[in-house]
Amino acid sequence: MKPGIGEIGVKIEKLIMSEEEPGYFQPGVTKTEGGVYICTEAAGEEVSLAVYEQEQGPDGERKEKRRVFPFPKGSRMGRMRCMKLLGEDFSGLTYAVLSDGKEMPDTFGRSFTGHGTWGELSHVDTPLRSRFELESFDWEGDRPLQLPYEDMILYRIHTRGLTMRAGSKGADGKEEEAENGAEPGTFRAIAEKIPYFKELGITSLELMPPNEFEEVMLPDGADGNPYGVDRPTGKLNYWGYTPGMLFAPKESYASGACGEKNPVREFKELVKELHQNGLELIIELYFTGKESAAVISEAVRFWVREYHVDGVHLVGIAGCPALRDDPWLSETKLFAAFWEEETPGRRHLAEYNDGFLIDMRRLLKGDEDQMNSLIFRNRRNPKGYGVINYMANTNGFTLMDAVTYEMKHNEQNGENNQDGSSWNYTWNCGVEGPSRKKKVAAMRRKQIRNALLMLFLSQGTPLLLSGDEFGFSKGGNNNSYCQDNETSWLDWGLLKTNRDIFEFTKQVIAFRKKHPVFHMAQEPKVMDYLACGHPDVSYHGVKAWCPEFENFRRQLGIMYCGEYAKKADNTPDDYFFTAYNMHWEPHEFALPKLPKGMKWHLAFNTDDRERNGIYEEGEEPCLEQQKQFLVPARTIVVFIGLKERAEENRGEKRGKKEKQPADKEKKRAKKDQEKKAKEKDGKKKSEKKASAKGPEQSGE
Repeated sequence: MKPGIGEIGVKIEKLIMSEEEPGYFQPGVTKTEGGVYICTEAAGEEVSLAVYEQEQGPDGERKEKRRVFPFPKGSRMGRMRCMKLLGEDFSGLTYAVLSDGKEMPDTFGRSFTGHGTWGELSHVDTPLRSRFELESFDWEGDRPLQLPYEDMILYRIHTRGLTMRAGSKGADGKEEEAENGAEPGTFRAIAEKIPYFKELGITSLELMPPNEFEEVMLPDGADGNPYGVDRPTGKLNYWGYTPGMLFAPKESYASGACGEKNPVREFKELVKELHQNGLELIIELYFTGKESAAVISEAVRFWVREYHVDGVHLVGIAGCPALRDDPWLSETKLFAAFWEEETPGRRHLAEYNDGFLIDMRRLLKGDEDQMNSLIFRNRRNPKGYGVINYMANTNGFTLMDAVTYEMKHNEQNGENNQDGSSWNYTWNCGVEGPSRKKKVAAMRRKQIRNALLMLFLSQGTPLLLSGDEFGFSKGGNNNSYCQDNETSWLDWGLLKTNRDIFEFTKQVIAFRKKHPVFHMAQEPKVMDYLACGHPDVSYHGVKAWCPEFENFRRQLGIMYCGEYAKKADNTPDDYFFTAYNMHWEPHEFALPKLPKGMKWHLAFNTDDRERNGIYEEGEEPCLEQQKQFLVPARTIVVFIGLKERAEENRGEKRGKKEKQPADKEKKRAKKDQEKKAKEKDGKKKSEKKASAKGPEQSGE
């Protein structure tokens, strides 16, 4: 007989604590015959399980009944407590742990109730309680995809930030209709962006903390301070880098009305759908550093086992040796700031820090003494672990802000602009903040193209911050941890406004995927170990085969030999030469000689605004001058070596060979020189005329 309205406590009264030894089960709730096993952690001496049942009474008010079950004394092992609770129906029941009379949530709870509405300030007065239900889920044979690091294109997202902005648009810039009625800011809304991810060329998503955490912020020092005020400040912890429940997806990230949400099922459906579309999911988990190695290991294992995630990014702690050597996680991607040792076998660890960002931003802005850093970051691809490269990340400027601002603008955070890093390594192209000047706008777009080529032509695993592909800006805020608003929510209308940036990003990703010389399985040796006449990678200055490393140098050429990498059809890749000129003056590069029967063609030229820096496959113009090329200021040019026969086959379609953009640059420089000479001559004549007239006539 099911309880009706007003029959509160019908289920809870039928629960019985088993007298038998509970034995050992994994932490949390485990469904078993006749009831459930509960294993949790509590440091108190008197520890009990409080079970709650809520029903709507005849008067419409919700009423609650509680029963307390002390953990058996013999079930204790250290701080761990176990219990077997017998009962037929646990639906609708919740529980918490009582430690020396104080109610606390189960550290290992799988799903929580009470915080279903995002940003509700009353959360501070609402206890978190765990659900008992463990519904089954049909994975249909789903498994983690295990893509190798060299084949990944990472895309970093936030559950709310990705879809909260009204008027969400697809990759074509048109309004999207929610196919399944997904609410913005939910796991289900992420799934509706799968076609966009695939069009862009993404292979893997990195999701900021999806676990249950308290977003409502209290004043610093309120906890434990007898004089502290423990009322909400009004700020929300948008990022999720705060102590949380490490074994449960966040309830407010699930769809539906409060009390009806099912974050467990919705997150599993997201992972399953991503995998069906060939997309990986790596999640962030934030640790305070106070957790034991055992809890950290159990949390990571749990998300891999229960939710089939492809990897975990450990935030708040450095690499954990217990995880590095964990046999259960030997094929799971693990990101950390650094790892002390490499691991044998398949690469599953990855270094994730700002090293690439700092060095390559300094190169982008034209700092001196950066050629060695360019070589190191461009080539780095260790044997024992992967390397995650990025030009922008959540904690810092977006890519658009990195070419628009030199100083942080965090006033909106309410901390007098004292928060956030003052070291951004950026250049604003001459004006701080938005500008209508055409030259400034053109230079910023060119610098974005340069940054994207630096990222996607480097050997490590590239990570793109969501929104950077269409020029999203946070208005110079480099620490938007509390900005749950349009500062952080992606503006999908920019897909139309900045379509050129999106198309360039998509083209560069496709280019990287097609040419394995830019994402080899091992780090280039800079040696001719195939005895084919060229090393796998070689370095050049403005003179071929003569790299220059003086601190004032801002030019470097990198040549790639396609014999060392095989395409999808098992044929050798092409030859490439990438010329980096980060100086504010043009420089002529001597081009390395290609094997007989091949000629240099243009693949990318970030200075070519008319073509958005792109030369489509089959339309790459052959250089008229094969020995040298004038690379404009602050420009990256990518050359591809193609056989002459291929050029002849495409000649009819393309017509006459295009003139080198360098010719235009030479003519432009010549005109500027002639103009300056005329102005100088005119100034001299006027000075002579004025001196002939005398002081009074000349107005002195």
